[in-house]
Amino acid sequence: MRKKNSSALQPLGDDQLNYWIIDAIQDIKGKNIIKIDLRGLNDSPTDYFIICEGDSSTQVKAISDNIGRKLRDKMGISPNHTEGMDGAKWILVDYFDTVVHVFYPETRAFYEIEELWGDAKFTQYENI
Repeated sequence: MRKKNSSALQPLGDDQLNYWIIDAIQDIKGKNIIKIDLRGLNDSPTDYFIICEGDSSTQVKAISDNIGRKLRDKMGISPNHTEGMDGAKWILVDYFDTVVHVFYPETRAFYEIEELWGDAKFTQYENI
């Protein structure tokens, strides 16, 4: 069960989860952040994908680590599953309702995940 943040200024539920994930990505200067809302599609594997990239495998790993740290601190939750930490070219962080994909740019271009879900609603976030 997820812990709710007691602050009235923070969004709740999935909005809160996604807010802190995106905030954690921006902390480490992750780039080309996109949230894909899959709730309106049949047979989607989750409610949301959040996709971003880092300029190096070190940055990709740092983004993933920061997401885990921030969600533990802010919401008291840990990911259900994480994979790809060894090569750090594509790290997947699974929070059930939201799955985060942290890519190395060439790996992101190769797999084109955004193209697979073209019918979904996309929200793009600024690079900081």
